[in-house]
Amino acid sequence: MKRREAVGAMAMAALTAAFKWTPAEAQRAATLAREALTATTPFAPAFFTPHEWDTVRVLADLVIPKDERSGSATEAGVPEYMDFMMTDRPDGQVPMRGGLAWLDNEVYERLGKTFVAATPQEQTTILDEIAWPKKAKPEMSQGVAFFNMFRDMTASGFWTSKMGITDLNYQGNTFVAEWKGCPPEALQKLGVRYGD
Repeated sequence: MKRREAVGAMAMAALTAAFKWTPAEAQRAATLAREALTATTPFAPAFFTPHEWDTVRVLADLVIPKDERSGSATEAGVPEYMDFMMTDRPDGQVPMRGGLAWLDNEVYERLGKTFVAATPQEQTTILDEIAWPKKAKPEMSQGVAFFNMFRDMTASGFWTSKMGITDLNYQGNTFVAEWKGCPPEALQKLGVRYGD
């Protein structure tokens, strides 16, 4: 299983557990994000400040960059999804805003600039220190907690978007005239078989 597929499979469960969002709420946010992408006027965030908005867009694309299979998190409307989730579920506002501030502060202390102003290599260096909770230094615990939340939200937003559903090659929500069971190749991949 590829990293993108694994993150997609875990995204909804992690978000539901962390913020008590129902799958219906996450789906509603994804729908609103799609609508924002097709709007003729530029999206105006309701929660994020202009600087936070720029940071969220850069960070989301570092979590899920464009690849040969699909577009980036920003192209899928993930920042718009996050903005909606922050206004719809205020319990996530302090961790989000605090985490973005932590990230800027960490970069400023090291490099004298904001996360957005840092080079891609500098951004990746900081993220590598907080992306792996078991390898992170104890003093990075706030950054680890923020990045875990942000990564989960990015994955949830991406894989509930039209682009993400296509990326997963999701086969649901289609009419099946006759159920003939799980395809043999899927059973084999899962290491299971129908009863003997």
